[in-house]
Amino acid sequence: MKLSVIIVNYNVQHFLEQCLHSVFAAAKNIATEVFVVDNNSVDGSVQMLKEKFQEVQLIENKKNTGFSFANNQAIRIAKGEYILLLNPDTVVEEDTFEKVIAFMDTHPEAGGLGVKMLDGKGKFLPESKRGLPTPAVAFYKIFGLSKLFPKSKTFGKYHLGFLDKDKTNEVEILSGAFMLMRKTALEKVGLLDETFFMYGEDIDLSYRLILGGYKNYYFPETRIIHYKGESTKKSTVNYVFIFYKAMVIFAQKHFSHNNAKLFSFLINIAIYLRASVAIAIRFLKSIALPAFDFSLIMVGLLLIKDYYEKNIKFISGGSYSYALISIAFPAYIFIWMFTVYLSGGYDKPIRLFRILRGVLIGTGIILIGYALLPEAYRFSRALILLGVIWVLLAYFISRLIFHFVGMKSFNFNPDKSKHIIIIGKQAEFERVNSLLKQTNTNTSFLGFVSADDNGIHHPNYIGNISQIEEIIKIYKINEVIFCSRDISSQGIIDFMHTLVSAEVDFKIAPPESLSIIGSNSIDTAGDLYIIDVNSISKPKNKRNKRLFDVLCSLLLLMLSPVLTFIQKNKTGFFKNTIEVLFGFKSWVGYGKDNYDHLPELRPSVLSPADAIKNININADTRNRLHLAYSKDYKIENDLNIVRKSLSKLGS
Repeated sequence: MKLSVIIVNYNVQHFLEQCLHSVFAAAKNIATEVFVVDNNSVDGSVQMLKEKFQEVQLIENKKNTGFSFANNQAIRIAKGEYILLLNPDTVVEEDTFEKVIAFMDTHPEAGGLGVKMLDGKGKFLPESKRGLPTPAVAFYKIFGLSKLFPKSKTFGKYHLGFLDKDKTNEVEILSGAFMLMRKTALEKVGLLDETFFMYGEDIDLSYRLILGGYKNYYFPETRIIHYKGESTKKSTVNYVFIFYKAMVIFAQKHFSHNNAKLFSFLINIAIYLRASVAIAIRFLKSIALPAFDFSLIMVGLLLIKDYYEKNIKFISGGSYSYALISIAFPAYIFIWMFTVYLSGGYDKPIRLFRILRGVLIGTGIILIGYALLPEAYRFSRALILLGVIWVLLAYFISRLIFHFVGMKSFNFNPDKSKHIIIIGKQAEFERVNSLLKQTNTNTSFLGFVSADDNGIHHPNYIGNISQIEEIIKIYKINEVIFCSRDISSQGIIDFMHTLVSAEVDFKIAPPESLSIIGSNSIDTAGDLYIIDVNSISKPKNKRNKRLFDVLCSLLLLMLSPVLTFIQKNKTGFFKNTIEVLFGFKSWVGYGKDNYDHLPELRPSVLSPADAIKNININADTRNRLHLAYSKDYKIENDLNIVRKSLSKLGS
């Protein structure tokens, strides 16, 4: 066996599928075995592997064991002369394996090898080649000097920016995304250090290869796409702590005591600085829009109050109570904003109807509450009605301004501006076009670019692949979808690299797949077009489900004098109603069952099986009912299940 490819997967099913298609294409002329170690994914990865890639040697872990442990599981049983650790969010060229093995065969001193990596937009990833993170190098990286002077031999050592990215060079550190190693070298220096759960293990192993007398090489004569960002987000606090703590472990293991202490000191400063920045940015982002809306609405209400007070209500003198400003106005605004939120007015893309619906519902609640107040606490119904007009204007005008100044988050229909071309043969164009329609992706232009040079007669045909640069300019294309059945990975990467300055988004449609995969930048999650399933895990559905639980509980409490008589467990009925009202339970879910492969839900009183009477439900049927419930959630489903199970509400 010449090559053993090892892929550790955790909840990236669609990326893994695309990766494996490219791996088997690259392994065509080489004796290769492929391992996938799945770390207890819940996204259907294992089922996909068993259905589509039966030649893969699958290791199913029952918990997330971490990157190092999972790789070592496969390395210990691998038979290849060379071991390749490969991330699932990668695509390799058809000749990648042949080229890297040929290089290693002719360089017996080489212990490890990395290749040129491109992101999802075809841009070079600087971590393709890295230097050892000594205390000095870490200092330059942490405090931004390496970014300011990337090509400096002093400050640019972290990413070795002074080395030509198009020339083979000896380097110190390889990337774990594509890390080819000689099996005999691993037997000498040891496997991955399982102290590292995630991050740092590639640095540690690369350095141990050098300490073992081997050389590591950066080899740019083949390329891979590394989407990067689907499994982790660099801006998160969790990433900051895990990554920099891994650096501390590395320093304590390999540096002298004094150097390790200095390194640890620098790293701990970096942790708290970066974590503080990450927390602050996340907090500011989360409150920025609500704070803006609150301030804008409050200013408008105060101006309305002043005008109404001086010109209509108190012409002869007098004024409203200070409580109107300090209590009533903030309460009104909170109710309006809360009902707009529940109505989906803060969801993206923006829908003005949702805002209108939320404001009207909020107004109804305010007016009902106003009518129930004692006369002494009623300020002015007119101010409420004038306030409604201002609230609607404030929401609509602000969103329109945000939309027209080009803020992407406030694009009323972001897909409408998409000009997409699909590159492939006619059969794949039809399949991918059909998939796009099923994913509810709206486009203002969709063109077919043939992978053949011969003439095509098709209503969407606009040219062949050799004309792609002109097509992008003429038709103002902003997204290109490659059909990987018809175009080689090498061809796709060539086009991405050539068109990187065109500022278009790239996606790849793997053969026979229900997904279209791409990524806009190193820090964003890979963009996916998949058939839209109305999953219970969607934020909108979670919110609607909670709203249903609250309203249903309140209604049941009101009807409790009647409903109590039909309950099998009267005490349980009141207990469940209170627990659901305060969020400890939900009325409908998986009951008392737990399913690792399904979206997480609160413990529930009822399950879909309770709505089916006079039929014995076995475990398999119950599982399928719960799967269907979680995949296609509707409030009316919950309503029907509760309606058909009124006597079981105390269970």
